[in-house]
Amino acid sequence: MRCSGCEAPAVVDQPYRSAHLCEHHFRASVEERVRREMHRQIPRFGHGTIAVALSGGKDSSVALALTHRYFGRRPTVRVIALSVDEGIATYRPATLAAAERLTRAIGVEHRVVRASEEIRTTVDTTAAGLPGTVPCSFCGVWRRRLLNRAALDCGADALVVGFNLDDLAQTVLMNLVHGDLDRLVRMAPHRVRQPGLVPRIAPLAAVPEREVYLYARLAGLPFDHGECPHADRAARNLFREIVWQLEESQPGTRQALLRTHARLVDRWLRTEGEGAPGRCRVCGAPSAHPVCRACEFLAAAGTHPLAPEAS
Repeated sequence: MRCSGCEAPAVVDQPYRSAHLCEHHFRASVEERVRREMHRQIPRFGHGTIAVALSGGKDSSVALALTHRYFGRRPTVRVIALSVDEGIATYRPATLAAAERLTRAIGVEHRVVRASEEIRTTVDTTAAGLPGTVPCSFCGVWRRRLLNRAALDCGADALVVGFNLDDLAQTVLMNLVHGDLDRLVRMAPHRVRQPGLVPRIAPLAAVPEREVYLYARLAGLPFDHGECPHADRAARNLFREIVWQLEESQPGTRQALLRTHARLVDRWLRTEGEGAPGRCRVCGAPSAHPVCRACEFLAAAGTHPLAPEAS
């Protein structure tokens, strides 16, 4: 099959836009979509610090590489990679090694935050102590909290996350099914700046997961493709399968979910306002409840509460 833009052999088909692209046009397409998202989500940013959440997997590795590329010609913008070691012994060491290889290759500062030091527990330890709890539930909130704290510590103006089109479509569908409009408004990429929370941006928002993987391979980026041993218990798995089936039968479903989300948020902000959450009475972090989920899980795990968060 030939490329829709030239006569070269195609490396990817895109049913959602009825196109086939060769390697050159495919890579240019991904880079252009990332450029547009950067321009839309963080317009006219020319001075400050951009932190990138780097797990060492394909999505965060591509997000870091293209963020570095986007801001590389702006000497007044500092890009720093932040990794969280949640303490998953059979999974995280390999991803952190890949993250270190990538940051060394492109010359980006890399900081690793370890849960064992910051919250005095790990995901493996807590999973063993709370066998009835799905590990992804506490792992996710702790990782987000530790990333936010690390981003605050380095003075970041924004935190890049590696959410791709599939990730965001799944999240939209999950929140719609649960009727959780508050979470729909607060999900990344952030439209509203909340005190104490470094705003998230998602430059891969228009790039499907398999295209992120292909880009990482074609660009020769080091990343680890292992799967977390706790992932098979994640609630997201059902929605991942549903979105994939819908996309197979109705190409463009993922983009439609994101357009729906954008329209809902626009209407919500016009009628309800920002609706920023309050603060956790234990750690001071932004929270929709008196005690945030991160502190609730720490209490359940029998460890100390998080230290007060900086504003």
